[in-house]
Amino acid sequence: MKKKTSTKKLLFMSLLLALGVAVGFIESMIPLPIPLPGARLGLSNVVILTSLLVFGNKEGLTLAVLKSLLLMLVTGNVVSMFYSMMGGLLSALAMIVAIRYIMPKISTIGVSLIGSSFHNLGQVLTGAFMISNLRIFVYLPFLLLLGIFTGIFVGLGARYVMEGLQNIGFEIKE
Repeated sequence: MKKKTSTKKLLFMSLLLALGVAVGFIESMIPLPIPLPGARLGLSNVVILTSLLVFGNKEGLTLAVLKSLLLMLVTGNVVSMFYSMMGGLLSALAMIVAIRYIMPKISTIGVSLIGSSFHNLGQVLTGAFMISNLRIFVYLPFLLLLGIFTGIFVGLGARYVMEGLQNIGFEIKE
């Protein structure tokens, strides 16, 4: 991204954040047809992956935190904020490592799948801490399986958003 476009960068980061919060809010109201309590599609994570790839690590981590905080304010669900925050931070950190060290060998979808797996791990770790019971890890394989499908959709979504941003002049690190 060119330095002279800092206003443009801030504008698009704000739009990505607003989009992530809106999608996350809508998604929180859609029940999945499978009996996995708390499981969501995670489509709002498109903004995190996109911001990491387009704007950088600091910006991606910032959006991950802000998305969790704003979703808590919009939905009023404080408990889910802890799950979202831990999952989002762990996911963003894993995607940063993947982008930095293995991105040329894997696609955006691969990075998204790594992020999805770590998001689920972060949520289960949070649950284990909150209920003081490690048996909740039995839930992890089911979340990881669902995460394969959602990770693919998030990766595709990020790819399409990045193509759109590239068409209007943003430089993509990929």
